[in-house]
Amino acid sequence: MTSQPESSPLEVAIVGCGIAGLTAAIALRQHPYINVKIYEKATELKEIGASIALGPNGLRTLERLGLHNAISDEVAFRGPSNLPMIYRHWKTNEVIGVDRHEDVNQYLHRTARYHRAHLHQALLENVPRGIIHLGKQLVSVDVDSRDGVTLKFQDGTVVTADILLGADGLRSGVRSSFVPDFQLKWSGWTAFRAVFPTSLVESIPGLPADSTHWWGLSTNFFASRLGKNTFTVVGGLQSDPSNPNPHIANAEWDQDASLQLFKDTYENWNPVVKALVDATPSPLRFYPNLSCEGPLPTWVFGDRATLIGDAAHAHGGAHATGGSLAIDDAYAFYLSLLTVFPLNAIVKPNREGIGKALRLYEEVRKPHVEKLLNRVLEANAAKVERIRSGKLETDEELGERAARGSNTIWLHEHDVVKAFEATLSRRNEILVQGEAEVYAKL
Repeated sequence: MTSQPESSPLEVAIVGCGIAGLTAAIALRQHPYINVKIYEKATELKEIGASIALGPNGLRTLERLGLHNAISDEVAFRGPSNLPMIYRHWKTNEVIGVDRHEDVNQYLHRTARYHRAHLHQALLENVPRGIIHLGKQLVSVDVDSRDGVTLKFQDGTVVTADILLGADGLRSGVRSSFVPDFQLKWSGWTAFRAVFPTSLVESIPGLPADSTHWWGLSTNFFASRLGKNTFTVVGGLQSDPSNPNPHIANAEWDQDASLQLFKDTYENWNPVVKALVDATPSPLRFYPNLSCEGPLPTWVFGDRATLIGDAAHAHGGAHATGGSLAIDDAYAFYLSLLTVFPLNAIVKPNREGIGKALRLYEEVRKPHVEKLLNRVLEANAAKVERIRSGKLETDEELGERAARGSNTIWLHEHDVVKAFEATLSRRNEILVQGEAEVYAKL
């Protein structure tokens, strides 16, 4: 009688306990022989951030993971019109454009908006607190050893794992360990953001029932209901990053912003926007728009480590797609890992197998997010050039742009599973072709 091989769980260390890290942990824990541990530099899990939107892509992925508590109307808001976005004129308040869903047939897949903390909490409900380790500031990573990857933290803790997943956001410590010269670039845009009870604004005459983006000649304004009776407003100031507006020159992420500056920025706008600005309470926060200067050459390091979310592709939050991108990254990583460590396997893959899975994940996701990143960088450069030339957008140009909409169906309705299957099929075709060529030469 042949004995069964001894079970050997795959140890995965996730750095970062945000939306990307939690989604990855939930997905990976579906495998009976994967052990997951999350390391987070914060000393407590508390409400952070402002609003966040999830498009059909991210919502479908959360549903695939069985996370109905994270996509229901108990925690998210979906507009009554079934339009992902409505664009209005800054002065007249007239509708000048809309975005539409193209292939969204289920209600729960319609674009949804949250207070980030509520989405974070919903994901946390699906992760055992015992696997989350707080107060873990990453100091260094070593992937030289064939036995695994070693992580050292500021408190003196040293841990080892088979795989390291960097899910630690915009200022990723994991990314810095492998790409020390990486730099974030400010686009010149700094947002004002606030989240507060809907009761503060629901009496405003003419308040749109749907999420609305007012477009102006030099700035814009967004307002929307969120889940759990909350509301968000988002404004901002555009500046030349080499010669910034003094009000935002030294603004830092999540720093208190001036309510008076907020009011001054929109003093000549339509009555609905002015009323929303006047009703906005403290705290109002600054959020400078930061992105990478260009795509990373690779997301895979030493066949043991990779990145997801903003750690992999800091794109400045364009098109409100950061949350969905992170969620789809996490799921693509999980699917890729299953190709070398299926659900019925009990012996973990070796370093070569792990590297193969990580490169498959990169091949699935990198082209998609780089298409977005390149568009973002082009748009940011065009905005700065317009400022420097002194030629602000005209009212006619604004109307034409709004009428075209965002043209992002390819982004918000992207199917990560189909993309994964297409990439895997393409890989197999190349492999078969290569083998045929080898035999032909024999």
